Formats: sequence, structure tokens, C-alpha cells
Amino acid sequence: MGWLFLAFAILFEVIGTALLKKTDGNLLSLLGGLMMVSYAVSFVFLTFAIKWHIELGVGYAVWSGVGTAMIVLIGIFLFNESVSVAKFLCVGLIIVGVIGLKLDQPQKRSGGKHSASDLDR
Repeated sequence: MGWLFLAFAILFEVIGTALLKKTDGNLLSLLGGLMMVSYAVSFVFLTFAIKWHIELGVGYAVWSGVGTAMIVLIGIFLFNESVSVAKFLCVGLIIVGVIGLKLDQPQKRSGGKHSASDLDR
């Protein structure tokens, strides 16, 4: 369940960052408001992911790494930002690092079941 929460945190962080480009610095616009809400929702989901037994360092690294890789691709394909072999190699290194962190995660606790009170820890 923690990884699902983390996926939603990444999604909303990417939406917020893409909106950041579209606001042109106008935080009082509709897009500015949506950007701030997206970031807030992202942090809520990131908090839930950490509460559901994803280590803080791993969760934050995956959140920021996958978000960064996605934003680089969005920048290239939607915002016509520069493309280079070095850029793609670096994004590839981020993805390899994220996979490595995921593979290094400790196994779930016995039973793997969580109650609603787990969110209150």
C-alpha cells in the first residue's frame, strides 16, 4: 500500500511541477492555485507512504528521482526543452538508482496487513 501512496505522491508532484512552468510566476491564477494544491496533495500522499513502512530516505529518493525523470521527459516532449544524449543518460542513471533503492527495501512485516490505526503511528 505504501508504494501505491508513493505513486500518487509522484503523480501529484509531477502535475504541480508541470503547472509551475505554465503559471509564469502568477501564483494567484487558477493554474497557480492548482499547482499549490497538487504539491500539497503530493506531500500528503508522501506522508502516507512513509507511514506505510517505506523508509524515509528511500521514499524521498524515489519520489524526487522519479519525479525528476518524468519532468525531464515532460519538458522535452511538451515544452520543447533541449534534448541531448547526456540528458538521457543522466535520467537513465536516476531510474537505475530508483530501481536499486526499491530492490533494497526490507521485506514486509509478517502478514503484511495494516489497520487504519497504522496511519496514526
